[in-house]
Parts: sequence; structure tokens; C-alpha cells
Amino acid sequence: MDQIRLTKQDVWDLLPDRPHNVHKGSVGKVLLLCGSVGYTGAPALASMGALRCGAGMVYLAVPQSIYTIEAIKLTEPVVQPLPEEDGMFCMRALKKICRMMDGMDAVLIGPGVGRSAQAQEVVRAVLTEFMGPVVLDADGIFAVSKHKDILRDRQSPVILTPHEGEFSRLMGYNPTQRVESAVAAASELGQILLLKGPETVITDGTKVFVNPTGNPGMAVGGCGDALSGMITALLGQKLSPINAAACGAWLHGAAGDICAEELGMYGMLPTDMLNVLPRLLK
Repeated sequence: MDQIRLTKQDVWDLLPDRPHNVHKGSVGKVLLLCGSVGYTGAPALASMGALRCGAGMVYLAVPQSIYTIEAIKLTEPVVQPLPEEDGMFCMRALKKICRMMDGMDAVLIGPGVGRSAQAQEVVRAVLTEFMGPVVLDADGIFAVSKHKDILRDRQSPVILTPHEGEFSRLMGYNPTQRVESAVAAASELGQILLLKGPETVITDGTKVFVNPTGNPGMAVGGCGDALSGMITALLGQKLSPINAAACGAWLHGAAGDICAEELGMYGMLPTDMLNVLPRLLK
């Protein structure tokens, strides 16, 4: 199968134009369902990833008990508290979530949401209820690992963004056949797969992108949360799912490469990467 090795020009050709007459409602309205007690960084990093990639309106929904933390930490997103159980989303939140999803261009669910039975049920309910594109990351992927029929039956696209451990749990994994494993999984699920790691693979089962950007300094908690927010923003700006995933992966890695050069790989952080994104996108 032919593989497209992403270049800066590829990404620039895919990124959406920004006409002079746009407004915040016309460049992506996205909802991020993230976080739980003890995992307050994921919502913030995903939100800032979405904003740094051009989303016009970012709505962040978190469990009630971490609402104050996120509301103080974040100034640009609209932060909303949701009902919880044991510090994680519960099914009592679903009615409000459905109201929030109405009119959204894209939804992200998974970063930091935890693995309680109810949190997993919320993930699966969102995939069933929301008719637009979804980015599914981290604990969101865990929630469907034994319910893959939800992905196969879903009419709207899902971008799954597993690292190798998450992918192995979801589908099984042969590390000597990264591309082949990703393509087979995307084909079986009928969705877009972004397999993180060195030479990140992005595929819909037919088309394959391989991303050359990125470095070992990005092996730190929170990098994936930022990436999932970035991809959600690009989805919200009407990029096709596979192109949104490919552009997000390249930009994420390129930001990491700038940080590695300027700060060194040992001390660079996801927040540093988010701060250099505007330089890449100017």
C-alpha cells in the first residue's frame, strides 16, 4: 500500500483558509468532554490545543468537582460543570451533554475521564447520540475496547488516537508491522486510526499518511491530550477526518521539534509545544 510521508507543504495545502469575513461561530464550535478528579491537566491541555489550532469556540465540560480548577486555569474556553460520581462523569450528565452537543461541529471525549463503569457508559452514549465527527482518545478508547460494534455501526466518523498500549488492548498489535496493523484496524472498524509513536501512522484503511515530525522529548504526559484537542479543532473547521488527523499529527510533532531544539528534550513540556504552535501557523 502506498504511503504518503507528510511534508510541511502537504499540511499547508490541507489547512483551511481564513477569510476576512469569518467570525468565531464560523471557524469551529467544538465540545471537549475531559477530566476527572486527579486528572485536571488533560482538559486544560486539550482545550488549549483546540484554541491554538484555530477553533472559534471551545466548550469544555468537566465533572463538577474539578470545575473550579479548570475555570481558574482557563480563560478562553467556556467551562461547564457536569454531574459526577466518584469524581468522574456519570449518566446523570447525559441530558446536559446532549444539549451541549447540539450544534457542535466536532466533539472530543476521553482524555482523563477515568474508567468507572458510568464514565465508560457516558463515552459510549456520546458515540451513539452525537451525529457529527468525534475524536476518541485515552480512556475513551478503553471504553469501546469491548464494544467495537459501536464504532463499526456508527455512520459519522470517529478518529481514534491510541498509543501502542491502547492499540494493543483495542485490536492486538504487531510492533514489527505498525503500518499494516493500523490499516487493518481502520478497515475493520470503518474509522480513522492515528497510531501514535515514532513515525505516527494515520489511515482510514485505504489512504496512509506517515508523519516524520516529533522526537523523544515528547514522551511526557499531556502531549497526547494537546494533540487530541488540535485534531478536534481542525475537524471543527471542516477538514476531512483523515486530513484533520494528518495535519494535527504533523503540527504536533513539528512544535515538539522546535521545543527540542530551543529547550532540549529533557525539559520540554506540552505547554511549551502549545506556545510555539502560533509560530508554525503564521
